[in-house]
Amino acid sequence: MGRQGVIGREWIVKKTLFVLAIMGILGIVLIIVAVTKESMPALTKVGPFNLFSTEWNPKVGKYGIVVFIVGTLLTTVGGVMVAVPLAIGTALFLTEIAPRRMATLVSRGVELLAGMPSIVIGWMGFTILVPLLAKLTRTTGSGILAASIILGIMSMPIITSIARDALETVPSSYKQASIGLGATRWQTIWHVILPAAKPGLLVAVILGIGRAIGETVAVALVIGPASAFPKSLTTPTHTLTTKILMEMGESSGIQRSVLFAMALVLLLLSMALILTVRLVTRKKAYVR
Repeated sequence: MGRQGVIGREWIVKKTLFVLAIMGILGIVLIIVAVTKESMPALTKVGPFNLFSTEWNPKVGKYGIVVFIVGTLLTTVGGVMVAVPLAIGTALFLTEIAPRRMATLVSRGVELLAGMPSIVIGWMGFTILVPLLAKLTRTTGSGILAASIILGIMSMPIITSIARDALETVPSSYKQASIGLGATRWQTIWHVILPAAKPGLLVAVILGIGRAIGETVAVALVIGPASAFPKSLTTPTHTLTTKILMEMGESSGIQRSVLFAMALVLLLLSMALILTVRLVTRKKAYVR
């Protein structure tokens, strides 16, 4: 093939990749525009004061979504509190302690957990975890606690994977210098390796939050449908995602627009997380 043919092929590849990139950006823009457009009746007719109130009762014109925002934040924070110690501990075990064969075995297990369908994890939570919590607490068992445990299990693989990569990027000379100065393995991990990998670990946690904040089906099975503030960790409540799931098939008019407004809030939260990741990674690159 002549030089002209090679140049022609390169031009086609470049233009194809450019079109694909534009399609991805266009898809994101269309989603934002569509959700915002559908949310406008809720923002204009219901009003922000009604929309961001604490009472949900569409029959009397009350469309407060603060209950669901609080439920989303509580379950996300709870899930992160469960996932982070497990994930960071697993990542440290894989990179600093485990023999190669055991590390390979544990890694495969984490990968299998990451690929497990959310409906399966949610169903296990509904049939095993919720009855167990109900027996221990003498309540329904559904609520923030059950949802947090499930979200922790689902967020753990992604945090473990990214945390492991962050720990493996720490130069081996740091570890060798610490041990050479007489530090123990634990002192080296705590005072040298973890601080050096801190930016990457923060990215892992933030992405884990993103995984937890958008989960729907698994949370819906264990949180218990109730449009009220939770009185305890084991009383039913709702999140933004579960409320949208439960009512999207029956809603119409203003109520449907309010559900889109909930989706818009979730979209904004996700965008905030993405911007946070960008800031953390940019700071990491600057430090280096």
